[in-house]
Amino acid sequence: MITLRSRMSVRNGITRFLRFCLRIFFRRIEVMGSEHLPEKGPVIFAVNHPNGLVDPLFVLCYSGRPVSFLAKAPLFHYPVIGWMVRTLDTIPVYRKQDQSVGSNEEMFDRARSLLRRGGSIAIFPEGTTHDDPQLRELKSGAARIALGAGTEEVLVLPTGIYYTAKHVFRSAALMVLGEPLHVKPTGEGEPDPEQVDQLTAEIDAGLDAVTLQADSHAALSLITRAEDIFTADEDQPLAHEFGLRRRFVEGYHYLRTRDPKRLEKLQQAIAQFEASLGRAHLDVHELKPRISAARLFRVLILLPIAIAGAVVNYPVYTFIRVLSHRLAKGESAVLATIKFLAALAFYPLTYLILAVVVGVRLGWAWGIVIAIVLPFVAYVTLRVFEEIDDIIGDIRGLLYPRKHLVVQRRAILAEIFDVAREMDGS
Repeated sequence: MITLRSRMSVRNGITRFLRFCLRIFFRRIEVMGSEHLPEKGPVIFAVNHPNGLVDPLFVLCYSGRPVSFLAKAPLFHYPVIGWMVRTLDTIPVYRKQDQSVGSNEEMFDRARSLLRRGGSIAIFPEGTTHDDPQLRELKSGAARIALGAGTEEVLVLPTGIYYTAKHVFRSAALMVLGEPLHVKPTGEGEPDPEQVDQLTAEIDAGLDAVTLQADSHAALSLITRAEDIFTADEDQPLAHEFGLRRRFVEGYHYLRTRDPKRLEKLQQAIAQFEASLGRAHLDVHELKPRISAARLFRVLILLPIAIAGAVVNYPVYTFIRVLSHRLAKGESAVLATIKFLAALAFYPLTYLILAVVVGVRLGWAWGIVIAIVLPFVAYVTLRVFEEIDDIIGDIRGLLYPRKHLVVQRRAILAEIFDVAREMDGS
């Protein structure tokens, strides 16, 4: 019992720490569909996998229940990560390409045993992280585990993770818990292959409903840009943005099928508008500037602290950015993971070194103060410079003659509304 309590304490501590780190890395994090998750009973989270090790962190920190993961066996041998996955009761998956020693029969047995105890498992049925604009063909593991669990019922919960810019520091992320699939296991052990195929198809359809997909990266880019123009002067929840972008995907397919020339004209109008914004050095959100006296006052008061924090943190920030791009080698699906892990290592190391230097020179009491204060200074620096960036953009928006840009945007909006009305009437 003591051992179990100790493990749960460690797990809760890790979860709280990682949740704090995610809140620093992402400017906004939201969860949609929490009402679909029961408080108890066996659950399988079937999750899309666009962003490396960051994806399981979201499920771990924001699912609302203790979750075990299925993860490739080599992770268990990595420093730090290996300790973490073992502490979080992760179940190893032995893939042929990893050349790991072990049997997947053991993996299936452990997963089903956990479900029989009323536990929760997170599975990434695509099998690997990727940058594709659509879901990859799903593996059958989730369906095989659910159907062979030997319980009265297993809930399979399609879970989509949506990033506004998945590898960009201080972007936003949304986790969507979809409509659950109520699975009646057929017994213990290997289920019937036809039932596995049927359930895998149902999981695929469930994931389709909670993810943003398009035919190509170019189509996704156009949809993102169009939605950004559409909502430029609104502060909206991420769930609303996600829904709009899914609606824009429908509009894209509607025009591409029925009127490709009209789609091409809309693309050209968007490109021309963005070129006009570029020449004006404006962002679309700056066409309706909102300068707050309270914001200006807050920035002025905190600016000296932010400048001191920038002196300490900017070299580390630059080093991590360069290092992560080199290690990622163009693979954006792992870029955020490298940034995240590098930040966890190098920022505390920097603060520790500075605290030791100050302690040696001025006494250890001052060193302890520096170690405690520096992370708070870093956070103040981050927020102040974000505020400064917004203020500068709003000032540009006020000073630049915006009438022709507003006219261009209204024309694009009118076309988008026309397409929406035609879709609803068809």
